[in-house]
Amino acid sequence: MVFKEGTFKGEQPEHFDGPHPAWLETRVADALSIAGDVDASDVRVTCKGRRIILSGSVGSAEEADRAVAIAASVKEVSEVDNRLSWL
Repeated sequence: MVFKEGTFKGEQPEHFDGPHPAWLETRVADALSIAGDVDASDVRVTCKGRRIILSGSVGSAEEADRAVAIAASVKEVSEVDNRLSWL
């Protein structure tokens, strides 16, 4: 049996410095989902390095500010890019 070096569709797997983006996105999304003062049902959380991008919509400008504060409070988040809109 021949063992080959691990690849994904012929390419080397990505290396991440710091936390894996999916792990950090999940932590922020979980924090938003349990916050009682933010309806995060239409909020998308994405990660670029340690920067979190919040997009989608919330009910008010105050909810958007609160969502940014919650995301920023998660350990390992370096900055939050607020792309949220409100009704």
